[in-house]
Amino acid sequence: MRVRVGHEFRIKVEQPTPLICLVAPEAARHDDFTASEQVTTDPHVDVHEYRDLFGNICRRMVAPAGEFVLRGDVTLNDDEMWDDVDFAAQETRVEDLPDDALIYLMASRYVESDVLSQQAWDLFGHLQPGWGRVQAVLDHGHKVLTFDYGTASVFRTAHDASKGGMAVCRDFAHLALAYLRALNIPARYVNGYVGDIGVPKVDAPMDFAAWIEVYLSGRWWTFDPRNNERRLGRVVVARGRDAADVAMLASFGPHQLLDFTVWCHPVDETGQELDGMAFGQEPRR
Repeated sequence: MRVRVGHEFRIKVEQPTPLICLVAPEAARHDDFTASEQVTTDPHVDVHEYRDLFGNICRRMVAPAGEFVLRGDVTLNDDEMWDDVDFAAQETRVEDLPDDALIYLMASRYVESDVLSQQAWDLFGHLQPGWGRVQAVLDHGHKVLTFDYGTASVFRTAHDASKGGMAVCRDFAHLALAYLRALNIPARYVNGYVGDIGVPKVDAPMDFAAWIEVYLSGRWWTFDPRNNERRLGRVVVARGRDAADVAMLASFGPHQLLDFTVWCHPVDETGQELDGMAFGQEPRR
């Protein structure tokens, strides 16, 4: 299967404004590109790439005063496999965790695992450790939160989400991360593309998606707090402690978002969009 992913941001700034954008597919997928990613700006400016402390690809540029457009587009070969699952996967004792997993046990800007620690143990401490307990955390999120695309807020944290109500994918992710870290299970935030592939098409604007990765049985596993089901055709963009680490567009000065478009869909060899339901026809667990 081939999957075409991309984005277009159109903003307006009153003066030249430095930007940092995390929008490129992760380096691990670059061998899957059918051709180089097409990255353009209008007006044209120099774009410099570097890696942050999590290994994410960051793009630096300075938007000139006025309207500014950043666009990226690429097609990838995908193995057409659903997210891996292993119901027997086990939690790892903190003293046996690899060093680089320990940071994902700590509280962070949007993930107050310290504040929610007692609540996490009250809710999930009696459950058998392992995959099933992680799944119980996600199921709880769907009991207290209702998805509403129009309710996004840069101020809502995991503690806020724990009180229930309307939420977007990042809130589902932050709440799950807080409970898991409080239970001493390393968990990290992921931002990327997830299209309606192998599932019914949703009548809603396409957007970047947030999900999580959880460390069990010596590796990282994909879990999707928002959809709470396995998916296929995911394309990771960035990983971090929470949404603050992987902001798609950070501006060092005020900007006005005029338009925002994201795409992620299967295509044929000519680039023609295909029906996502034609792929991945297997029972989802």
